Amino acid sequence: MIASAQAFGIDIGGSGIKGAPVDLNAGKFAIDRTRIPTPEQSTPEAVADIVTQLLDTYDVEPGTPVGIAFPAPIRPGKPIGFIANLDKSWVGVDIDALFSEKSGRTVRVVNDADAAGLAEVQFGAAKGQNGLVIATTLGTGIGTALIMNGVLIPNTELGHLELEGKDAERYTSDAARSRKELSWEKWGGRLTKYYKMLEYYFSPELFVIGGGVSKKSEKFFKYIDVATPIVPAALLNDAGIIGAAYFAHSQSAH
Repeated sequence: MIASAQAFGIDIGGSGIKGAPVDLNAGKFAIDRTRIPTPEQSTPEAVADIVTQLLDTYDVEPGTPVGIAFPAPIRPGKPIGFIANLDKSWVGVDIDALFSEKSGRTVRVVNDADAAGLAEVQFGAAKGQNGLVIATTLGTGIGTALIMNGVLIPNTELGHLELEGKDAERYTSDAARSRKELSWEKWGGRLTKYYKMLEYYFSPELFVIGGGVSKKSEKFFKYIDVATPIVPAALLNDAGIIGAAYFAHSQSAH
């Protein structure tokens, strides 16, 4: 693997599996990422084969920290209990063991929203921020990450808090905006309700909003009326890979 990289990150999604060596001194890819489409039958064995392919492509040596951002709550040493965007055969799988055994490397797995939040705190929009940062990704649903003074509080699912009688993400996500053909102003009103609820429960110092729609922050941020500062994510689609690599490197140091 390229000498300027200290770790390797992989981001597993419903449509693509992406990986790259990461320069953790700079908080960016050491060289360009590789993307492989997620198999139509996204079973554990099929996805593990692609993970191994990515690691072999970059000649990642055993002993290199390898982190994987994965779309499910991750509890070390416990099997997957819930999966939304991949094959249901993941339920009951010891994911760390699967990827480590298949690839021949020690692999650390972290929830994908948590990986993105870590990346923003360490290298992106929330770098240097003390206190509680809540990072959210607005997409098909709402992913959330809580980081307190740089320490991750893992596996929060705050997109499923109840708002207007339903899961908040059904009311507030970017998919809900598209589905209801909401104007940016009307969507901003829904986002205001959601972020005010998070303010009430958690009293954060900063909100970071990610997801693809964060590139259009100038269209809707002005309609979100909350006291807590809100900033768009800086690392965008790179955040999962970078955050996963950082997570693995920090875990291997323990």
